Amino acid sequence: MSDPRNAIVAVRDEVARTVVGQHGTVSGLLTALLVGGHVLLEGVPGTAKTLVVASMAAALDLQQTRVQFTPDLMPSDVLGQSVYDADATSLQGAFRFREGPVFTNLLLADEINRTPPRTQSALLEAMEERRVTVEGTPRVLPDPFLVVATQNPVEYEGTYPLPEAQLDRFLFKLVVGYPAVEDEHEVLRRHDAGMNPHDVRASGIRPVAGPEDLAAARAGIQAIRTDPAVLAYIVDIATASRQSPSLVLGISPRGSTMLLKAAKAWAWLTGRDFVTPDDVKAMAMPALRHRVQVRPDVELEGGDADSVLRGILAAVPVPR
Repeated sequence: MSDPRNAIVAVRDEVARTVVGQHGTVSGLLTALLVGGHVLLEGVPGTAKTLVVASMAAALDLQQTRVQFTPDLMPSDVLGQSVYDADATSLQGAFRFREGPVFTNLLLADEINRTPPRTQSALLEAMEERRVTVEGTPRVLPDPFLVVATQNPVEYEGTYPLPEAQLDRFLFKLVVGYPAVEDEHEVLRRHDAGMNPHDVRASGIRPVAGPEDLAAARAGIQAIRTDPAVLAYIVDIATASRQSPSLVLGISPRGSTMLLKAAKAWAWLTGRDFVTPDDVKAMAMPALRHRVQVRPDVELEGGDADSVLRGILAAVPVPR
């Protein structure tokens, strides 16, 4: 087997065959996959969110499904359901379980905030336990399993915002912005040349890593060392968020744990066997921005989660 780090890094280069720019999004998705986390992608339509997920699945040779979340979507439409399988020859039949789209490696939950809380919550057990329970029977999901949920940050009419308890299940919230001018020129050039964004295989993407590389990478990440001073640094960041006058809700203990996991994965990706404070800083914004709640008066003055977190990171002493 090839070096797992080289294989995982090669995935980023392979995705670039179809996706221009979006390096932060691709790196965030890979990091989440390495530590078994899930990702919330926020961005306006047309910024290649679906294409990134499809391209990464192809480069990793993983199964990927997409569910368009709508107001009438039911939990059984996501998880699956028991159906009666009639036997015409013997006039007898039996119920069998028909798996829903959640039984995959990469689940793209498109516009997750457009479906009611009942269906949103159907993903909670899948995201946390890697299994679903249907009619009292637990069913294990494939490994690896990653939920990538998207939401539109502009059009909120008729949406159901995710509650804090579900937001906390996501490892990262990645903000997908408009491409740089030169990147958009390249996008147009590729489309002008006949690129079909709905067929990533035709664009030349091939598997450059697989589940065995992911398993080896996870073992390597688990072996990454974290100095007690760096652990204390993460705790100090969380404590500062809970004491911040700009926040109603600070970082939970789960948030601290997820930040540590992300920092270890980032250290591994950069070729080190130990975590530095810079690794923590690099992962802090995507790992924490959705776990805090800004006071309404701060929002009225133009503040947001990112600006408050930047202030906290600047104020908390960095270990030497």
